[in-house]
Amino acid sequence: MLPSLTDEQRLLKESLERFRQQDYAFEKRKTLLARLGAADDPVWAQLAELGWLAATLPEEHGGLGGSHADLALLMEQFGRGLVTSPFVPTVVLGGTILRLAGSAAQQSTILPAVAEGTTRLALAYLEPPGHPDPACVATRARREGDGFVISGEKLAVLYGNVADHLLVSARTSGEVGDGHGISMFLVPADAPGLAVNAYRTHDSGWAADLRLERVQVSADSLVGAMDSGLETLEAALDAGTAAICAEAVGAMWHLHDMTLDYIKMRKQFGATIGSFQAIQHRMVDMYMKCQLAQSMALAGLAALDSSDPIARRRAVSATKVQIGRAARHVGEEAIQLHGGIAMTDDYAAGHYFKRLTMIRLMFGDEDYHLRRYRHSTAD
Repeated sequence: MLPSLTDEQRLLKESLERFRQQDYAFEKRKTLLARLGAADDPVWAQLAELGWLAATLPEEHGGLGGSHADLALLMEQFGRGLVTSPFVPTVVLGGTILRLAGSAAQQSTILPAVAEGTTRLALAYLEPPGHPDPACVATRARREGDGFVISGEKLAVLYGNVADHLLVSARTSGEVGDGHGISMFLVPADAPGLAVNAYRTHDSGWAADLRLERVQVSADSLVGAMDSGLETLEAALDAGTAAICAEAVGAMWHLHDMTLDYIKMRKQFGATIGSFQAIQHRMVDMYMKCQLAQSMALAGLAALDSSDPIARRRAVSATKVQIGRAARHVGEEAIQLHGGIAMTDDYAAGHYFKRLTMIRLMFGDEDYHLRRYRHSTAD
């Protein structure tokens, strides 16, 4: 995905390719998904053993200090391999929030455990009716004694059922929609008053709806300054959005390559369908969409290093819009050119299309990010 690789990145890419081709081949994936999120999840343990959970975390907290270029490599190969795991909620979303706003105690306790694979995180920010704007927070956190009491509901918390800690956005002042007054809290998954309703997602992952009924947390559970959590939350969501865009690029390239191989061997009217000019034109369109998406994904990840939050938001939203449109085009073309076989559960193409569909909706669809881009440009 990157135009040029360092020696370390080349080794990382080679190890990722071996993993997805040997240890996470599509034929093995169904068996591995049965243990997804379990305490003995073999894939999560392997991600930790290979150092990929630590790759982008700070060195002072057990990480390897990798860049967003390293994240791009990881996510593209995860996309190519259709790797399903709590990586983004734990490392990208949770890791970003703790790295930017966590206290020294929170960072030194949680981040090394994330790098080792012994702690998983989940971000609970989305609320009924499901509007992706992170300022739409009705969940309340009120001071009580030396701590806080949190009450409210959260929707579609990615891997919230397997997390050891939840990063919960709650309103400590103001009204729903206000940018000021949102705070972030680190809530243990076994906290009394926390109810978790878990379910499988369309792409074979997990999500959960949460109900918090007077969940009591200590004062040191507050992440960052009180009432000022929205900026950190937006930065984390931008990092997560850029990461899944890179994942989408890997999935699109895999679908392109699958389709190219298929049209070279599928015969109709005595000739391979790949010899038909109309099919060739459609394959060229798929290729161009993949190339555009790859360039946009790199731009989105590069924007995460910007010190200007408006420029970052604008670049990430532009990336999400373009990659969402490209993902739909490539996915639909791959299904149509494969024909009926692509609709069977035993064939990989349909599973990649499902994942691309999920990515288009995660952290806001194209319409949401187009509006966000316009507002950022106006600002």
